[in-house]
Formats: sequence, C-alpha cells, structure tokens
Amino acid sequence: MTLRTLIHIIFIGLLLLVTFFGIGPVLMADGILSERLITLAVIIGIYLILINLYRKILRNLK
Repeated sequence: MTLRTLIHIIFIGLLLLVTFFGIGPVLMADGILSERLITLAVIIGIYLILINLYRKILRNLK
C-alpha cells in the first residue's frame, strides 16, 4: 500500500465521520432553525478545511 492510498483511505474515513456525526444533528435536531443553520455552517466549514488539506497534501506528494 502506497502513502497516497493511505491518505485517500484516511480522508475518506474523516469525511464519512463528519457526514455521519454532522449531518445527523442538522436533520434530526429538536432545536430552532437558527441552531440547525449554525450547525450546518460549522459542518460546511469542516468540509472545506478537510478538502483543502486533502488537496494540499496530495499536491505535496507529487
């Protein structure tokens, strides 16, 4: 297994964890709409950070 494959597996796992633990509270929360929207904004921010980090790491491997 190459380092590149290992990085793919790690980031797929991280994105799945963010999806599972992040989208659930947004869809199933009992709170008011603003609470859901704040949670959604945090989840989108985490996605953006992970995707940018993923792209940066893959560029450095080439």
